[in-house]
Amino acid sequence: MATWRLHGIAHVAKSGADEMNRERLTPDRIRRLTLPAGTGQSFMWDTDAPRLAVRVTAGAKSFVFEAKLNRQTVRVTIGDTRAWTLSSARDEARRLQTMGDQGIDPRQEKRDRIAEAEAKRAEDEAKREEAKRVAAPALDAWQAYLIARTPKWGARSLLDHQSVSDAGGKPKARARHTGEGETTLPGILRPLLELPLEKITADRVCVWLKDEADRRPTQASLAFRLLRGFLNWCSVRDEYKAQVHTDACASRAKDELPKQGVKDDCLQREQLPLWFAHVRQIGNPVVAAYLQALLLTGARREELAGLTWEDLGFQWKSMTIRGKVEGERVIPLTPYVASLLAALPRRNQWVFASPRLDCCDQDLSPQGTGSLLPHGQQGGHSTSPCWKASCAAYYAGLGAKS
Repeated sequence: MATWRLHGIAHVAKSGADEMNRERLTPDRIRRLTLPAGTGQSFMWDTDAPRLAVRVTAGAKSFVFEAKLNRQTVRVTIGDTRAWTLSSARDEARRLQTMGDQGIDPRQEKRDRIAEAEAKRAEDEAKREEAKRVAAPALDAWQAYLIARTPKWGARSLLDHQSVSDAGGKPKARARHTGEGETTLPGILRPLLELPLEKITADRVCVWLKDEADRRPTQASLAFRLLRGFLNWCSVRDEYKAQVHTDACASRAKDELPKQGVKDDCLQREQLPLWFAHVRQIGNPVVAAYLQALLLTGARREELAGLTWEDLGFQWKSMTIRGKVEGERVIPLTPYVASLLAALPRRNQWVFASPRLDCCDQDLSPQGTGSLLPHGQQGGHSTSPCWKASCAAYYAGLGAKS
């Protein structure tokens, strides 16, 4: 008969199986333990730590602790005999027995310990995710911004936001100027958006804006306004407001904005004869045709520069323009414009294929019309309700002479 004490009460172990299987455990004894035939499990109890036993089942051996608490049997698995040393298992059994003497259920203590460990793991994982989110490029927040705001924007505004953040590197689908690469460049805001949101500070915005304003002032002004709207949106979002610098686009950064100039180059209808006479004398027929078609169709420079021979329908007198805002549209191919284009050499897929097409960005104004760049031609296209009629009448006369 073995006597042990739990919670201040003396307990006497019953004679029988437990008493017959109680020996001083040793590593060698534990290794030689086997499961008797016809049984699901068996126990070998230790004499040094009376509440410690080795439980043998079909596939494993484990240390277990068993005692009585509030007249109920409490059994706790300590661990596999291959993972725990015998000395450590005895120490753990004594610790659990001490808890039982204090009226603490070892099973609940184990559940609490496991729950605490799980909570700690979850907290650590949340911290890792938060650190990853903070370190993520501002592009992630920018994409969320675009998704949230797209229903409130027009096509032009959405395209502007997509363009300034574009990664670039795409093959150019339009004719290139001399010296240009074959792929598109990254958007003007891309270098800033590749930084973590918390690194877009007023100092960094000032440096970026000063550099861009010198090279492309119009795009820099637009990009700055779009960036300011994005940061204002982030400042009221719970997931971003702790990272965003609300003063990144403050007055100090505004000082770097380029001065807004007023474009006053506009072709008047009274200047049409002089302008056409000058342009038709240009030695390069591709450049001459491009400038005239630009004026007569009202298309944007890039739209017309990207025109391919497949876009022209000489049979049905139509021209397909692929715009950056309106998308693809079909406009009439008038007789005079058709005669200009049909006379051009077919060097490749582009209608206006010429190594000198970049000269169209220069001032080709004849004397007496003032300074006029191609965008001024497009501006003149809508200065008066009679403008189209004036152009139509004029090039109809040219067609009769040609």
